[in-house]
Amino acid sequence: MRRRSGGHPNNFGLRLWFALSSGQVGHYAFRIGARPQGGFDVQEEECRIGAAEALGEVQYFRVESGQVAETTQPGPAAAIDRLYLVNASGLPAFRPVYEALSRMGFYSLNPDSMRDLQSPDAGDLLARDGSHIASVLAQLKKNNPSRKERIEEYLSRVVPGVRGVDVKVIGPKETLEFRQQVAGLKDPWRFLAANMSDGTVRALGILVALFQSGNGAGPRVPLVGIEEPEIALHPAAAGLLHDGLKEASRNTQVIVTSHSGDLLDDERLDPSSILAVYAEEGSTHIAPLDRAGRAALQGRPYTPGELLRMDQLRPDPESSPKQVDKQVRLFDRERT
Repeated sequence: MRRRSGGHPNNFGLRLWFALSSGQVGHYAFRIGARPQGGFDVQEEECRIGAAEALGEVQYFRVESGQVAETTQPGPAAAIDRLYLVNASGLPAFRPVYEALSRMGFYSLNPDSMRDLQSPDAGDLLARDGSHIASVLAQLKKNNPSRKERIEEYLSRVVPGVRGVDVKVIGPKETLEFRQQVAGLKDPWRFLAANMSDGTVRALGILVALFQSGNGAGPRVPLVGIEEPEIALHPAAAGLLHDGLKEASRNTQVIVTSHSGDLLDDERLDPSSILAVYAEEGSTHIAPLDRAGRAALQGRPYTPGELLRMDQLRPDPESSPKQVDKQVRLFDRERT
């Protein structure tokens, strides 16, 4: 995450606020520092879990320079070169946090990886590039067939003519087999993934990533992030894809990066769900929309896609690093 620096500090930190399916809320934070001779140390790490109404017992730990400084759940020793949450995942109090973070799925899908013959996998979480998609689809068919059917319904709308997709076993490997309707024939023809277009394979990968949380093979996938889902899709399919994103968000949190006005051409899109990304003096910042953009969307004279094409989806200047304190509080013991 940190490759080059013009000076100090030579570390970086991250703080995540979370709400677990149990209703518990909390945060997890860490700071990573660079060693003078190369390599990295975990300088500090902290996790705190409590009830949503701040009632009941609070669980927490704090680690400093490889030593457990405070904890409500005595457990394994810490090490300075690794995150303590991995060790603490063996404790019932902290396991839900570890599972929630480790089961997030972030995707930059590669059609070639999805076309390749694949070794069977547990199929509980789709890989970042979409590989092992056959195993994930097999688990959906076994544990939640209605969710697989929903994927096929969306796929048939995004790619007209496709009637379904199944797993095809070839020796010790597996791949995908698509059913494609051909004019003049009663039954659809079957094509292996190697014979399908990038757009078709990517569309399936996006849908599987979105709806995989219902496969029943393990804990649900709490968050899915997809980079530019509109790539290789016909612009007319963007609206259908948006419907799929919205439906999937009822069961899992969805984050999408996009340059597509077609994907944003939906007047129902909540302005508060849109963030603008911009670069300033070598740094990348993410901020809510400015007042003019929010007003245009709330009054509904424009869709977000139309504002994007006019370059009017601008970040709120009040969120500029020059207007706010750059040094956020990472740990509870720090002052704001």
